[in-house]
Amino acid sequence: MSRTDVTIPTPDGDARAFVFTPDWGAGPWPGVIFYMDGPAIRPALFEMGQRLADAGYYVLLPDMFWRAGPYEPIVMANIKTDEDRRAFFGKLFPSTSPEKSMSDTGVFLDFLSRQPAVKGAKVGVTGYCMGGAMVLRAAGTYPDRIAAGGAFHGGNLATDAPDSPHLLAPRMKAKLLVAGADEDKGFDDAQCERLDAALKAAGVDAEVTIYRGARHGYAPKDMPVYNEDAAERHWRELIALFDSVLK
Repeated sequence: MSRTDVTIPTPDGDARAFVFTPDWGAGPWPGVIFYMDGPAIRPALFEMGQRLADAGYYVLLPDMFWRAGPYEPIVMANIKTDEDRRAFFGKLFPSTSPEKSMSDTGVFLDFLSRQPAVKGAKVGVTGYCMGGAMVLRAAGTYPDRIAAGGAFHGGNLATDAPDSPHLLAPRMKAKLLVAGADEDKGFDDAQCERLDAALKAAGVDAEVTIYRGARHGYAPKDMPVYNEDAAERHWRELIALFDSVLK
């Protein structure tokens, strides 16, 4: 694994993040920001970051909970019986917000633009669970930098909230893939249809779907609901998306 731990200064302090590059060649490669899921930074995400990098990308995996300080990786196999760890991770979520995550994203984009191993100014973004909403917000907040985005088993993407990500559709220029989970209250058929309609109305090149039979959390291998078929489909479709736009 080619992981490099980095510290990225932001207006609020130093954010920790992790860089993955292909295990072959010397670059430069297109840049990608990988937005983590709710269980946060842990080995399963490192494995995913390296797999994406090995498809020919410079991958930045930021810890979106960095403001909460250091923490030990969660072991998803034990989460149901580890009440202390569940309670601790519940305290991490308030450390970020839509506004903070997008402020951080601007800093992360600047970081990528300074890296000699990153090719071009346009980048891709991918995200899981809470990271799915970050993908859409990034595409709407930084439309001249985000060229492609994939959001997988994301939640609350098209709600009645005044800051719902789908309301940013008129600002988006990226090519998008949104693949929700089946029977997911956070992104049900109604939200799927609302998001699809908003993107179509804005002229965004996007595919919005639900992976039937796959539950929320289907992509990371350490999740109890990991679904190999859905996870492999997500890899095929995500890499095809990035290859078509960024290479």
